[in-house]
Amino acid sequence: MMNFLVKTIANAAALGVAIWLLHDITLSGGSTGEKALSLVLVALLFGLVNFLVKPIVKLLTLPLFILTLGLITLVINALMLLLTSWLADELGLNFHVEGFGTAVLGGLIISVVSWALNVALPDKD
Repeated sequence: MMNFLVKTIANAAALGVAIWLLHDITLSGGSTGEKALSLVLVALLFGLVNFLVKPIVKLLTLPLFILTLGLITLVINALMLLLTSWLADELGLNFHVEGFGTAVLGGLIISVVSWALNVALPDKD
């Protein structure tokens, strides 16, 4: 349970950094509390997408992974971010990613920040 909480906090912080750095990734809404709740819900959704969909996509793109020496991972991360944006819109969350290029940059930022936070935060499980 602690590991799940740590990963959700790391995802929320990483998404927050991407929203802060890239003006085409937006989290709109009312008060700061509503935005914080939306960010946590989007982080949970992003974690779920990465847990369920990403392994299947990575398996299907294995030949491209080998051919591109792993650079296809940037595209996969961008697609997971775009899928999260679409699902968030469908669920009424105020999170949006505008365009594939923004998704690539956002995916890169989220990956780096999430990795750094997972290294820094405790992992008791």
